[in-house]
Amino acid sequence: MTVTLDVEAGVGTLRLDRPPMNALDAATQDRLRTLAEEAGRRPDVRAVVVWGGEKVFAAGADIKEMQGMSYQDMVDRARDLQDAFTAVARIPKPVVAAVTGYALGGGCELALCADFRIAAENAKLGQPEILLGLIPGAGGTQRLARLIGPSRAKDLIFTGRTVDAAEALGLGLVDRVAPADEVYVQARAWAERLARGPAYALRAAKEAVDAGLDTDLDTGLTIERTLFAGLFATEDRETGMRSFVEKGPGKAVFG
Repeated sequence: MTVTLDVEAGVGTLRLDRPPMNALDAATQDRLRTLAEEAGRRPDVRAVVVWGGEKVFAAGADIKEMQGMSYQDMVDRARDLQDAFTAVARIPKPVVAAVTGYALGGGCELALCADFRIAAENAKLGQPEILLGLIPGAGGTQRLARLIGPSRAKDLIFTGRTVDAAEALGLGLVDRVAPADEVYVQARAWAERLARGPAYALRAAKEAVDAGLDTDLDTGLTIERTLFAGLFATEDRETGMRSFVEKGPGKAVFG
């Protein structure tokens, strides 16, 4: 299998496994979508780590496969390509990308689908599609600009240049840098902490932020207000407030 989903202690690890560089061919994209949707549905998965292994996250699309595709072929395939990545972005649970080695092209776009990104000190990230006479096609022109701003995104997309972990951190492309052998451990610790949290509140928080980014402030506030009020119907809200009153803040144990 080119992608696997392993679940332990509430954390699902979406593991890319297509040696040597985890190139994202069509079959891998489809498998990623299937497992991302499964992770979203499964009640035993409360947070997700996206990981490519110790050496490389994903070096991008399978260029040999794409080289043989015609315009019509890509018209037929482009939606499936984007939908695979969007399935990761829409997992209604906290998602962290553990980035080691190369995260280029589609690999960088996959990392952009996470809520939080931890990169190895040796990580290299970028959108080099322009060097192939293309543009990013799996969400890079949209998610990258939303994350780091349009000017910085255009610099990376127009030049196709690769940035190291330190520059990626400065740009806001990643959120934390760690030694390569600690990246997955730190990503899993982040996920495990949130896996113990209130599932419906976390889901609502993610939905409010993500949906709000795509609209005006007043509409975003309406989204927030609706989700906020809805949480008063959940058991987690009762648990959290009862624990606060009886034991003080930060001591609630959520089911």
